[in-house]
Amino acid sequence: MTAPPTASKPTHIAIVMDGNGRWAGRRHRPRSFGHRAGQKAVRTAIEFCMRQGIAALTLFAFSSENWKRPEEEVGALMQLFLRALEKEVAELHEHGVRIDFIGDLSAFAPELRTRMAESAAKTAANTVLRLNIAVNYGGRWDIVQAARRAAVEAAAGRLDPERLDEVTLAPFFCLADLPPVDLFIRTGGEQRISNFLLWQAAYSELYFTDVLWPDVDAGVLEQALDVFARRDRRFGQTPSQARRAG
Repeated sequence: MTAPPTASKPTHIAIVMDGNGRWAGRRHRPRSFGHRAGQKAVRTAIEFCMRQGIAALTLFAFSSENWKRPEEEVGALMQLFLRALEKEVAELHEHGVRIDFIGDLSAFAPELRTRMAESAAKTAANTVLRLNIAVNYGGRWDIVQAARRAAVEAAAGRLDPERLDEVTLAPFFCLADLPPVDLFIRTGGEQRISNFLLWQAAYSELYFTDVLWPDVDAGVLEQALDVFARRDRRFGQTPSQARRAG
């Protein structure tokens, strides 16, 4: 049973899942050990959002910059993605979770792309939670691909360049069918957004925690929601205007 969303509760949460490597290093284990441990926190976040009635959760699983990491680590991550898709999708589907992947998927091996497509198709009609997995994703890439798509429409005469603005450009971005990100969480102690959802998170509330991703539990996420509920979200308005609008 999920709780209904409220004005003080985010509709769309995005998370930069940082700290797997450091978590493993503190235990004198390889970085891949930390990535595997981080899967438990992914399940925790999904279950938490379902209990709280959060409509959408977007996880930064693999950035376009992560290809620069050691080949062994990248290879281990790809295998981890495959195993996760094999093991987790059926259960997520059973619980009404819709899975989507955003990013430049063309860089991945055909087998992995096929599994991603199958997972998205299998869960496409689910409505309990929209789970977006950002892989080979970058916010700047998203802006560029949106501009390219808009340019194609303009060249075909379907879009007037003179009328292009934030509203007419928005449909060309990833996650265009979802509300903007309300709450942006980063674990692991760093305080930057690292090229994640630059457009979608323009008015997000930012929450940073020192907790490393594998150690994230429901209590950590609850604290983030408590902080969010105390934020004064005005979107450029005065406090009195925001109160009247609310």
